[in-house]
Amino acid sequence: MKKILAFLLCAMLLLSCTAALAEKVGVSMPTKDLQRWNQDGAYMEEKLKEAGYEVELQFASNDVPTQLNQVETMIDDGCQVVVIAAIEGSSLGSALDKAAEKGVKVIAYDRLLMDNANVDYYATFDNYKVGTVQGTYVKDALDLDNAEGPFVMEITAGDPGDNNARYFYQGAIDVLKPFIDDGKIIVTSGQIEFDQVATPTWKTDVAQKRAEDILTANYANGEELDVWLCSNDSTALGVTNALEANYGGENWPIITGQDCDIANTKNMIAGKQSMSVFKDTRTLAAQVVKMVGQILSGEEVDVNDTETYDNNVKVVPSFLCDPVFADANNYKEILIDSGYYTEDQLQ
Repeated sequence: MKKILAFLLCAMLLLSCTAALAEKVGVSMPTKDLQRWNQDGAYMEEKLKEAGYEVELQFASNDVPTQLNQVETMIDDGCQVVVIAAIEGSSLGSALDKAAEKGVKVIAYDRLLMDNANVDYYATFDNYKVGTVQGTYVKDALDLDNAEGPFVMEITAGDPGDNNARYFYQGAIDVLKPFIDDGKIIVTSGQIEFDQVATPTWKTDVAQKRAEDILTANYANGEELDVWLCSNDSTALGVTNALEANYGGENWPIITGQDCDIANTKNMIAGKQSMSVFKDTRTLAAQVVKMVGQILSGEEVDVNDTETYDNNVKVVPSFLCDPVFADANNYKEILIDSGYYTEDQLQ
């Protein structure tokens, strides 16, 4: 009996020591308000735990001071790697400095952390390519190389505080600008530059209000609109809401998006949104989990871009995943067959 008790005690002590030695990873997500951040956070937490790590996951309610405090707390709590999807890329400098002082490695997740040298890696999708996919979709849908035109377009871009927003915008504009310059595409509002078309915090209601203003000022008498180029799904949803209430043209415009959120995918099926760039965040999260493991085991960390992502202090070694697009024709293959959604979720 004493031998059994001694064995059980040793086993408990061993389990306790193993738990105590479990390496800890912090994951900081910007908000729960957008579907994708909930999915990203939950999936990464699941995979990190499966890999044997203790995980501290926090959502910052789109409040920069909250995120700053949460990241600093993760560092104080003993996290050895911190994965950060920033609300505003330049606002976490003191936390990044603290991480460097304590030897904590930092991975910027899908949004580049700016203006600080203490960013070790960046994991994201090819953000310029996201915009290129959107611009190319519009170009092909209108057959811009051959059609006579002119076509009428408006633009809604993303958050000026999100470094990715400019890549999305520029990728699309680089495809479409030649057609704007030669008059085949007309932007009736005259709002083309990023600062004119940006949407703070990517908010649906902000995009909707701006779209309503544009429609009232330029399309109140049934003028036709062929395209509304939107950088992501939350802004596309705002534009769609505005069009449903305020647009009197005969033809429904092409509307682009990004993220394949459920509401937007339903809109694609219903013909209200034309496409959405699909960034399979399971792929991105799995890559980050791999990078965390490589960091903690002292291995070389996988990157595939060491030139593009300059945060104003350094070029951050990056891993870029490839995006694709979904529309009403292929959404079943892209979203359902892959297990990202079930049929019931899109009813």
